[in-house]
Amino acid sequence: MKTQILFIHGGSTFKNRKDYLNHLKKRKISIDKRKWWTNEHLDKNLKNFEIIKPRMPLQDYAQYKEWKIHFEKYFPFLRNNVILIGSSLGGIFLAKYLSENKFPKKILSVYFVGAPFDDTCPKEDLAGGFKLKSDLSMIEKNCKNINLLFSKNDDIVPVAHAKKYKNKLKNANIFIYSHIKGHFITPKFPEIIKMIKSDVKSI
Repeated sequence: MKTQILFIHGGSTFKNRKDYLNHLKKRKISIDKRKWWTNEHLDKNLKNFEIIKPRMPLQDYAQYKEWKIHFEKYFPFLRNNVILIGSSLGGIFLAKYLSENKFPKKILSVYFVGAPFDDTCPKEDLAGGFKLKSDLSMIEKNCKNINLLFSKNDDIVPVAHAKKYKNKLKNANIFIYSHIKGHFITPKFPEIIKMIKSDVKSI
């Protein structure tokens, strides 16, 4: 049986619908195909894994309660030694869920990629019920192999958020990259591929 990877994508939250509609009016769009590491790169380089990528509800106006309901629908399909990856808002979603709930399967490893810790991001609000509680110790009870991946050049989630997570998760591994531009908007991310492949060797 292939090792499963459950990947939770990012999204946006707003304090109210007025702010959301204003964002839609001002948002720049493009018809160019986006080449992000979360798509073809992940699939191509992890062919021996079963990658599950839920489309979370209302990605652009996300609410934690709705994401939680949708997330839990995947539990019957998961096996032990699943790998969890949360990118951006998906990262804080996993952090909040794992800090408040016992996960039903054994988790091999967790990756928080450019995950906001609190509402101190310069360009975006963290609302919609995604706020973390002060005690995150349940995350370490759910999984012993926790990885914090951040970019020094991130213009959405400052690297200071990595240190905030590390202060709460003493045993977590922290990786801060200087070569990745912006908010992990990169077509390739070989570092995470290498780490994931290394994870399965411990099974």
